[in-house]
Amino acid sequence: MKQHLVFIVNPRAGVDREKAIEKALKTYLNHSKYSYEIQHTQHAKHGTELARIAAAKGTTTVVAVGGDGSVNDVAKGLINTDTSLGILPMGSGNGLARSLSIPTQLKGAIEVLNKGRTTQIDVGMANEHLFLSNAGVGFDALICQAFTQSKKRGFFSYCRIILNEVFRYKLHEWSLVADGKTFSKIAFMITVANGNQLGYNFKIAPNASWTDGLLDVVLIKKFPILLTADIAIRAVTGKILSSRYVEHLRVKSIQVSHPELTLMQTDGDAYSCRGRVTFSIINSSLSVLTP
Repeated sequence: MKQHLVFIVNPRAGVDREKAIEKALKTYLNHSKYSYEIQHTQHAKHGTELARIAAAKGTTTVVAVGGDGSVNDVAKGLINTDTSLGILPMGSGNGLARSLSIPTQLKGAIEVLNKGRTTQIDVGMANEHLFLSNAGVGFDALICQAFTQSKKRGFFSYCRIILNEVFRYKLHEWSLVADGKTFSKIAFMITVANGNQLGYNFKIAPNASWTDGLLDVVLIKKFPILLTADIAIRAVTGKILSSRYVEHLRVKSIQVSHPELTLMQTDGDAYSCRGRVTFSIINSSLSVLTP
């Protein structure tokens, strides 16, 4: 008996992209092993609803087609179910797929589905928001918000936004409680990672593991602005933790607060918050198809 896959696609991806997806599925998917259907989201959070319904029907795998935000949306409906998450990365940065070593080309990503290998991974929570790869406060949250509002996508647009904001960004002295230990840090940004990167191969937490029951906290402290490129290069090459301006913790939970904290990000999507964010982990709660 064939296993059934449900592909969840955001129709805003465009007609040409959807045609490419359908052609790739017809060409590369193992049809002797799988039957499948394509469903479309109609509104915000609809991916969660569709995934939850598919899981309740006993669907083998629900495949999120899109960027990190779309994958996050679908994953929310699959937590603690017997249905696995598949990923066809069609976004800009594709941090989740890259962290899981899922190819960003359709043929390679579909071959991962054909193999059917699953990994049980941890997921994170930032207040009430789920994250798979990373979440954070500070500069990265600001950039995520600006990138979402930008009409242009892609790596160069991302770099342009960073350059526009980095010289005028105001650092905060954050109050932190990490696994019960209280301290404060002046930091440019605080990223809490479950996967190893933010996207575009920017490895913010190169040693992070999806399966260790811990969150990797990376604090980028105050640094000379002229060294922005140096820190970026270290991140791309997986050596960011060697910088004197970076501090690394591994925790089960951490609370970050500041009176002026109003913005946070989870998997690249920005959300409002009020003065405090609590990051925690839910162990081995999601099955994902991986190479």
